[in-house]
Amino acid sequence: METTELGIINKWLYKVLTQIGISEDWVVYVKLSILIILTIVIVLLLQYVVKKLLTYVFNKITKVTTFEFFGYAVKNKAPYYLALVVPYSFVRGAIPVIFEDLDGFTEPFLKITDIYLVFMVIWTVMSFVRAGASVIQSKSAFKNRPFQSYLQVIQIIFVIIGLIIVYSILTGKSATGFFTAMGAASAILMLMFKDTIMGFVASIQLSTNDMLHIGDWITMNKYGADGTVEEINLTTVKVVNFDKTITTIPTYALISDSFQNWRGMSESGGRRFTRSLYIKQSDIRFMKDEELEQMKKIEGLSEFITRKQTEFKDINEKLNIDQSLALNGHRLTNNDLFMEYANWYLRTHPRINQQMTLLVRQLAPTTQGLPVQLYTFTNTVVWDEYEGILSEILNHLISAVRFFDLRVFEETSGSDILDIEILKPQQNGK
Repeated sequence: METTELGIINKWLYKVLTQIGISEDWVVYVKLSILIILTIVIVLLLQYVVKKLLTYVFNKITKVTTFEFFGYAVKNKAPYYLALVVPYSFVRGAIPVIFEDLDGFTEPFLKITDIYLVFMVIWTVMSFVRAGASVIQSKSAFKNRPFQSYLQVIQIIFVIIGLIIVYSILTGKSATGFFTAMGAASAILMLMFKDTIMGFVASIQLSTNDMLHIGDWITMNKYGADGTVEEINLTTVKVVNFDKTITTIPTYALISDSFQNWRGMSESGGRRFTRSLYIKQSDIRFMKDEELEQMKKIEGLSEFITRKQTEFKDINEKLNIDQSLALNGHRLTNNDLFMEYANWYLRTHPRINQQMTLLVRQLAPTTQGLPVQLYTFTNTVVWDEYEGILSEILNHLISAVRFFDLRVFEETSGSDILDIEILKPQQNGK
């Protein structure tokens, strides 16, 4: 329905309302109400039809061309916003007809309609921009980039442009006057948008230096963050912790402060674990020849024992060392054998990454014993699998210690002493 037809309806309504006996004072307001309701109905119908038509067309294009842009445009409500823009020309033409008898309302409502158009155009353009960003982000190279930050910056720019246009509409002045007014308030604006500006700069640095992706596991103790990055926007980074709590970190804090990103571990395919078994130092002793022969039966030790026996024999003979005393010369200890066994066990374990560092080493002695440290990497980064592998290895080696006549150090408690006292009568046969 065009505005000329609305004018005809306006005149017809005036005639009908007068004929049915409505007074002149009320005819204007009744006619105004009817025209407003009629305009609203027409606008809603136009919007509904245009939205359905555009949605159908966009979906059809997506299916026929496999071009994802229009599909993402539908998801970002582009047809909806376009359908809101389309009735603009009809509404603008209808306002002078509707308020024909109330001229004072025509100009304000025309300005409101123009302001409405400004923001509808911004939301429409932003829906297409978001659709384009979704297409780009669907590519593997850009999948985890912080596009949300860039979209927020673009939206802020459009809103500022929209506000300038609104200023011109309301005052009838050019944009120059707006910028003159804004110049005086620039310091206040800088203060208001401080976090936004810093966040934008931080987002660019994070993206350019490839410091953070969506989906990365990060740890930032200062903010109590230990989990997966779910969202990166202009002012905050949202982290879902492993206990399902949510931590928000200012985006610029990731540039100014230190944080730990576990992405390198995830991409390497192996996760490090370091654990130490504290061996009771008084249990470490030299091995006798007959004991070594027995130890050769242990898988992984036969070649090592034979090689070291030959090596030490040559050294001892070369130095003409009296070997009647066990302390003299070079000999293997039970801890040497245990460490070699642990090394063999890790190198033959199917869940250990053999392409990464693998060490079984001694650390400096402590009051709790001699630390024998396992330093290696699993071949998985999945948390529950990692913990299972670690437990399996430690349980095995703790059980293996006793076969080398060694003990793992544990601090005693009152209950341990009590248990010993209770067991003594049983051991003595009393």
